Amino acid sequence: MFTVTVTETHDETDTIKVLRLARSDGAALAPYPAGAHIDVTGPTGITRPYSLCGPPHDSGAYTIAVKREADSRGGSQALHDKTVPGTKLTIGAPRQLFGLAPDAARHHLVAAGIGITPLLAMAYELHDKGAEFTLHYVARSRAEAAFAGLLEKSAFAGRVVRHFGRGRQASRDALAGALQGLREDTHVYTCGPHDFMTYVRALAARSLPEERIHSELFQAGDVSDAADEPFEVELDTGEVYPVPPGRTIAEVLEENGVPLDTSCREGICGTCVLRVVEGEPDHRDHCLSAKEKTAGDQIAACVSRAKSRRLVVELW
Repeated sequence: MFTVTVTETHDETDTIKVLRLARSDGAALAPYPAGAHIDVTGPTGITRPYSLCGPPHDSGAYTIAVKREADSRGGSQALHDKTVPGTKLTIGAPRQLFGLAPDAARHHLVAAGIGITPLLAMAYELHDKGAEFTLHYVARSRAEAAFAGLLEKSAFAGRVVRHFGRGRQASRDALAGALQGLREDTHVYTCGPHDFMTYVRALAARSLPEERIHSELFQAGDVSDAADEPFEVELDTGEVYPVPPGRTIAEVLEENGVPLDTSCREGICGTCVLRVVEGEPDHRDHCLSAKEKTAGDQIAACVSRAKSRRLVVELW
């Protein structure tokens, strides 16, 4: 983690605020792959992951867009209300869980609402590489579409298809037409509300295998713990701790003085992922891919549990 200074802010929409962040020591920022995010610790001490949405080659500042959530626990609200140029924040190095496939010949980027943020960075990178891509952007109106003006003036404006104010069904129908009969060398990337991404993934799955369809979730849904069974977590150093129903591996380890990096606590950011040495994980996260979950050698300690009576994990 290191300190950055907010250099610019502006309201992109009524609910989305854009922040530009530069290193407080004046040093250049590390480049990052499109789709990467950073963990941002705001004025209230709450840490949340935010996608980097500026040009990936911009070493002068990182750009993030923060949506004010109606049920905010203090993270997004503080970044809206308590940050001005000059405000100091703490951030982590860029991390990527949602990236461009290097072997794809064609790319379809499909965004809704605040989900435009990682896909905007992807559009910058694809344009710079001269790659074949289309960016579909769905929003209830132009006024509610972050970066609408930027996209209209961008060097890749001709590759952007805007679905603003068309209504839910019309937008769905348009996406269904755009994502039919995709060639096998195509990859699809989607980000936005859970139901939206589920729909886009289903459309893409008519033409493409699962490994060519990529998505990133910003907010996890509620998961019932009513059927949770107790299990034990064993560290590769030998310590064994019981994990009762309603408690997480991360909570149990922290309560016993075992250091563990965490951030979102919702199984989205991937900060707390541990290597599984033995046992069967019960995956409840949104950060590991289907292939990684099938392999069973990793677990998101903040939300996932075990199907086996004991899970042996290795701290990275």
